[in-house]
Amino acid sequence: MIHPVILCGGSGTRLWPLSRKSRPKQFADLLGGETLFQSSVQRVASEGYAAPLVVTADDYRFVVKEQLDEIDTTPQAIVIEPAPRNTAPAILAAARLLARDDPAAVMLVLPSDHAIPDAAAFRAAVAEGLDAARAGRIVTFGIRPDRPETGYGYLELDGTGASGAQTLLGFVEKPDAERAVEMLAAGTYLWNAGIFLFRADTMIAAFDAHCADLSDPVADAVAGAEVDLGFLRLDPAAWARARDISIDHAVMEKSDALSVVPFDGAWSDLGDWQAIWRADGDDMVTHGAVTAIDCEGSLLRAERKGQVLVGVGLTNIVAVSMGDAVLIADRGRAQDVKLAVDALKAEGLPQAAQHPVDYRPWGWYESLVQGDRFQVKRIVVKPGASLSLQSHHHRSEHWIVVEGTARVTVDEDVRLLGENQSVYIPLGAVHRLENPGKVDMVLIEVQTGSYLGEDDIIRYEDKYART
Repeated sequence: MIHPVILCGGSGTRLWPLSRKSRPKQFADLLGGETLFQSSVQRVASEGYAAPLVVTADDYRFVVKEQLDEIDTTPQAIVIEPAPRNTAPAILAAARLLARDDPAAVMLVLPSDHAIPDAAAFRAAVAEGLDAARAGRIVTFGIRPDRPETGYGYLELDGTGASGAQTLLGFVEKPDAERAVEMLAAGTYLWNAGIFLFRADTMIAAFDAHCADLSDPVADAVAGAEVDLGFLRLDPAAWARARDISIDHAVMEKSDALSVVPFDGAWSDLGDWQAIWRADGDDMVTHGAVTAIDCEGSLLRAERKGQVLVGVGLTNIVAVSMGDAVLIADRGRAQDVKLAVDALKAEGLPQAAQHPVDYRPWGWYESLVQGDRFQVKRIVVKPGASLSLQSHHHRSEHWIVVEGTARVTVDEDVRLLGENQSVYIPLGAVHRLENPGKVDMVLIEVQTGSYLGEDDIIRYEDKYART
């Protein structure tokens, strides 16, 4: 069996404002039908493949579980990194976990945010690398370039033109435009897809040889891992000793046991809005309520219901409109969107990292209107879900149910509320909101008080074990 290991802890700032730290691009439906994370899981849901092992961040554990449930997938494990440490510690932790049962387990490491439309062709490429991986090689996968791309790293082949797994001569950092043209003409360079195939014991030995300072911290983090609500949480104290480093810098650039399998199918890391435009294949790419008049070579997305985006006479423009932020950029400068995010962070604006829709294990909410001493939210609670038993120091709340049925606790009073019924939550009252029904429950919350921040919550009970 091949054991897929899916890494989904990245933030994807170049796809701002749709992708933000609180809800990164892998969990978004960018190309239609399903999210990038779900597509990555489905790509390896085939005969000969074990259930996936997912490595993610604490903030994303519930959305990972929810999106796996939506595609009827039960993972081997959802492993929680206590803190972001790049790809090397995450991959080593996965190798040690799989090696517990089978040191020779073959692992296929996949990013969760790439687009590979032809899943069968991808699995055929993986099959070409299996013999090399089982023999103790570390196999990577390279994409045949179709343009002189400066946004990707490259893999250099030995030039023999052999089929299947070939010897990898080395890695090339992102080139300038002139060098990218030369490498495309040479025909012996591939884009580095960041996808790897190897045995668990092979990777553990490679870390011991080339990045030994990670071996003990990661081994201790795995040994001290604890199950928490069905998630496997790595030991935080041990994990804190692991340094932040990519798998390329830790192992790949130092190993002499590397092979590469060329992949001729379509592939994109969807790293910026230019890549999203290119992946669609049309000259004009639109999403949502968009009207484009005399526009060409542009991408226009309206993400909020009830919002209309109109473009007139636009050429090579990216325009992405959300409820709390709008991006307008030259399509050729799509990679510079990260500079805008940095600028927003420097100004202390929440739009830099916080998505306008805040997803929680029980559902989600969004702020509709906010003033100096009031805020209006729409709250959606999934069937059978409940918020924590809590109170607030600085605000009172009014709840009005607009869809479904709510069970409301206010101090000692517990009642059911139907559509168009409401309840008042006084400041300091211990309260809880639950959905006992079989459909989503939607309510409008009006908060009033001197401070309306999300940190003004005292939790007494919480089924999701949040502190």
